[in-house]
Amino acid sequence: MALTDPKTDLRRCLQDARDALLWKLDGLSEYDIRRPMTPTGTNLLGLVKHLTGAEALYLGETFGRPCDAPPLWITGDASEPNADLWATADETREQIVEQYRRVCAHSDATIEALPLDAVGRLPGDERIDLTLHRTLVHMIGETHRHAGHADIVRELVDGATGLRTGDGNMAPGDADWWAKHRERVERAARAAAGIERDA
Repeated sequence: MALTDPKTDLRRCLQDARDALLWKLDGLSEYDIRRPMTPTGTNLLGLVKHLTGAEALYLGETFGRPCDAPPLWITGDASEPNADLWATADETREQIVEQYRRVCAHSDATIEALPLDAVGRLPGDERIDLTLHRTLVHMIGETHRHAGHADIVRELVDGATGLRTGDGNMAPGDADWWAKHRERVERAARAAAGIERDA
């Protein structure tokens, strides 16, 4: 395998997370990609919308290359808390996914155009200076974190697991094997906590 430069490695790692995130939408209904699966409302399409705003901020505006995207609520630019973490009924899957892809392409152009030691300024009250290298590391962490959320949400929606098409990245086993495995983990948790089995 040929060696690659650090920027190519970072870009590939970011793209792997982007691809995994979008793959989690495949085959699901409008309801299933939008429905809140945690007490805080985490949902698949909202994760894509959020990361669209994050890429536009970190790999666009920070380096003087603004790109139209949903504002991140945490920056104070959104109309309400969590506005970037869910999709309204009139925002289509196609619109949100296309905007994410467009912003990712804009981010890739920023990565291509600048050296890793290029310095940008994160907008906001503190005006933090960041190198492209540090910004890429941040976006890789952010995107993989939310791709992990998407893994769990998708499993809760329909039981689907895996890293990407054709790569489950899971131990082999049918539904019966997984049920027995889960029960074994439950027994260990109860034993460690001194909890007796329900009658």
